[in-house]
Amino acid sequence: MTITEAIPHRPPFLLVDEVIAIEGNTIRTRRRADPADPVFKGHFPNNPILPGVLVCESLFQSAAILMAHLLEGAMDNAVPVLTRVSNAKFKHPVKPGDTYEMEVQFKEKLSNACFFNGVAKVNGKTAVNIEFACAVVTNQVLNHA
Repeated sequence: MTITEAIPHRPPFLLVDEVIAIEGNTIRTRRRADPADPVFKGHFPNNPILPGVLVCESLFQSAAILMAHLLEGAMDNAVPVLTRVSNAKFKHPVKPGDTYEMEVQFKEKLSNACFFNGVAKVNGKTAVNIEFACAVVTNQVLNHA
């Protein structure tokens, strides 16, 4: 299954370049922070860094890919929707041209909610560490919201 088969995100908001591995309840992914990305012009001029929220989004998208893998069939006509973020820690900046590697671990599923731990690293240094949850929401529910 390709990334775009697994999740509904598309450029310019597809923030996972590659799935390195899926092993058990864990996915490892990678993304390169493109120096040409317009976000770097404003965040911050003369000292560009990738906004931490975009690194988090990369982790969320990695979790969504893992959900599609683990919940085969359950994601048909459904999308993963972020429902909770906790214990986010931002420890190291992601600079233009950096490649950051992510690891997301599925912890448990309660009803339609899946709980995860995620970490993003640049050159072995932790950039972001976060706990979060995503719900499986049918397209029908989204269309009536």
